[in-house]
Parts: sequence; structure tokens; C-alpha cells
Amino acid sequence: MRVTELPETIPVFPLPGALLLPRARLPLHIFEPRYLAMMEDVMKTPARLIGMVQPYDAPEKPGQLHSIGCAGRLTGFSETEDGRYMVTLSGVSRFRIAEQREGFTPYLRCDVAWDDFTRDQGPAEHDPGFERAPFLALLSRFFEDQGLKTDWESLGEAEDELLINSLSMLCPFEPEDKQALLEAPSLQTRRETLVTLIEYALRGGAYDEVMQ
Repeated sequence: MRVTELPETIPVFPLPGALLLPRARLPLHIFEPRYLAMMEDVMKTPARLIGMVQPYDAPEKPGQLHSIGCAGRLTGFSETEDGRYMVTLSGVSRFRIAEQREGFTPYLRCDVAWDDFTRDQGPAEHDPGFERAPFLALLSRFFEDQGLKTDWESLGEAEDELLINSLSMLCPFEPEDKQALLEAPSLQTRRETLVTLIEYALRGGAYDEVMQ
């Protein structure tokens, strides 16, 4: 789907700490009635897009959303016996919120602009300055510190973008840190931000979420 084919208005799912990046996949468990309605409406559209956006985590900004999110195409869907949905979004492109639409649906809809993120729909990015061995050594210390486990063989073999983006999505960082990873203008910048966050955590920064 090209930028010119992307819709000007999309449904938006505000979810703190949930990060979706282009060409990555995000599993979601949907159970709130308004988002069940959103899924049913999305499945009737040609693009099947949902915008993942983080709300601000600040008392002075109640209900406000970050201006940049990432849209995913609904590519996996199953319904449980009690009416919940298990879905998978495949990241298509980041977007910038222009305006929130009012009324008509129980969920949020926003007018969005895609122009700033044309690279998102190109080929996978590479990080020429990426030194994998020291990065994985740092990551090993972080995982041990957080009590996390992973398949190190798969990590060692993963392409640059898949490795960096998957870790950005899965590591237990605060929502504002996830937003910084989302807004990184390049894969290299995202990797540098990721390293900074890991080093901060190892120096005593507290992340209380649990990696799934």
C-alpha cells in the first residue's frame, strides 16, 4: 500500500506501552466493547488499518495523545468462545495526527498525515554502524538484570531491523521511552536510543513492566 493509497482518517487505539513499528507485528487481545466494535468496523474497510497511539503519561495532559503513532494492517484475527478477539497488526507506516474526529463511533477516529514517513513503506532499513557483538553483550547483561529469557541464537542471526525493532517493542521500557523509540528518524537513531535506555536501566533506572 503506497502513501497515496493510505486513508486520510483511521480508527485509533490508545494503549500505553504498546509499540508498533513498520514491518513489525503486534499481537493484541481485544475485549472492551468499544474496541470490539472498532475491530468489526475495520474488517469492513479495504485497508483494514488501525492506528496505535500512546496517550501522554502525565496528570497535566489527561486524555491527550502523542501526535505520532503507527498504523498496522489487521492480518491475523480469531475470536474466543466468550467473544474476545485475538488479533495481529502488521506495521505499515507511522503517521502524524492532524485532528481528532468527533462522534459517530464509540472509539477514536483521527485525520492523519503520512507524508513525513514515506521511508516506512520502503525496503527494510540497515544500520551500517551496528556492532552486533558488543550490543548483544550489553543486552545479555540487561536481560539477566531484568530476569528475562530469549533465544540468543535467533537474536544473533536476525537482520538489523528485525532485531532492533523487535527489542524496541518488547523490552520493558516506560511509555515515554517507547514513544522516543517510535519517533526515531532512522534505524541507527533507534538503536542508539535503545542502547541509552538499556544503559540507564543497568545504572539503576527502574522498569517494572514484565516482558511478555
